[in-house]
Amino acid sequence: MTMRRHLIIGMHIAVHGNHGKKGALLDEHIAFAQRAEAAKLDFLFKADYLVAHPELMAKTKGTVGLDPSFLMATVARETKQIGLVTTISTSFIPPYLIARQLQSLNWISEGRVGWNIVTSIDGANNFGNEPMASSEERYAKAAECIEVVKQLWHSHPYEVLETNGNLEKINELVKPIEHEGEFFHINGPLNLPMHPAGDIPFFQAGASDVGRQFAATVSNAIFAATPAMEVGVEMRNDLRKRAVEVGRSADDIRLLPGLYFFIGDTYEEALEMYRQAHAHLTLERRYSALESVIGMDIRHLALQDQITADMLPPKDQKVRSKTHADLVRRYIIDNEPTVEVLLARPEVIGSAHLVAIGTPQDIVNQIITFYEEGALDGFIAVPGGPPKSLDLFFSDVIPMLVERGLFRAEYEGSTLRSHLGLDVLLPN
Repeated sequence: MTMRRHLIIGMHIAVHGNHGKKGALLDEHIAFAQRAEAAKLDFLFKADYLVAHPELMAKTKGTVGLDPSFLMATVARETKQIGLVTTISTSFIPPYLIARQLQSLNWISEGRVGWNIVTSIDGANNFGNEPMASSEERYAKAAECIEVVKQLWHSHPYEVLETNGNLEKINELVKPIEHEGEFFHINGPLNLPMHPAGDIPFFQAGASDVGRQFAATVSNAIFAATPAMEVGVEMRNDLRKRAVEVGRSADDIRLLPGLYFFIGDTYEEALEMYRQAHAHLTLERRYSALESVIGMDIRHLALQDQITADMLPPKDQKVRSKTHADLVRRYIIDNEPTVEVLLARPEVIGSAHLVAIGTPQDIVNQIITFYEEGALDGFIAVPGGPPKSLDLFFSDVIPMLVERGLFRAEYEGSTLRSHLGLDVLLPN
């Protein structure tokens, strides 16, 4: 495989309460962001949940989970170049509000915003007590929502700012969109102009068939759960093929798996970090996690018993996340693991990220191998373990990637579009 461009490296903002500190921890978030910017990372990313998850509350240890767009607005004022990718659901948030919030954030950050588009898998009872729509309907609504958002952005072009208050020119430039669709009926135009950086980059997560088609059609990158190389290779090839089929270039869609890292001076130290990070997961919690993912109860089996494909529940059963369930099913079919091994897998006890454990050189070797084999175009760094692990990522891993010519030593631009190598639109 010929390497044609740098890795794209984003990082999940991971700030948790320590030493008894509680609250929004804004200073800590800002310091984290500034550190990532000093390493010249492409962007910071913040996930979002529209329901209250007790397990997430326990994991964040007293840190208040702010609306990511408000958090990014705060971080934007204390950084200058790093991209800021926020998460907004198309299932519950109206497109006019999405368009306005994102464009406002783009102005606050001077063109550094990205949108992680989610269709949400739960939360309907917090927005009108309606049952959750099917995956197909949620993606259809998302596609229309995105089209409306883009129309709204362009309904109020940057050039309005150059009219010097000329009402006739303003009326010529700012036009209603008069959208009449299946899900939305919106007149427009948007009440603030588009930032000169151009269209805001789109990110999306979801590896089901409908999710892949959606990403290949509209997204610049997809956040993926690819815990093994063969999963990443298959998914990346499929996304690139789908992009071409809808009239895009294969390089228009980038695969960015989560890289959940534990880094130590030795492999043994890093492995102990990983063990400690999951020590709170009792055997019962692991059983429950597997049951919640694929509806499979294996408590009656011994830990050394093998799990085989014929033990799997029907594939058409209703599950919380089809993407997550398919990853677990695939692992069982391909590996026939023991109960003990299965209950330790990241697909079961985590978010199915690609797990990286070892020394800085081990981590770099793993990244390069996956990149050379076509299993990723970059990654979302997800810090694991104690502060030392993150320290080594910044002090050793990133510099090693720079030395290998796989990542930048300095920013070449100041917008997220420029970081991602997308065309940049500037004012006349």
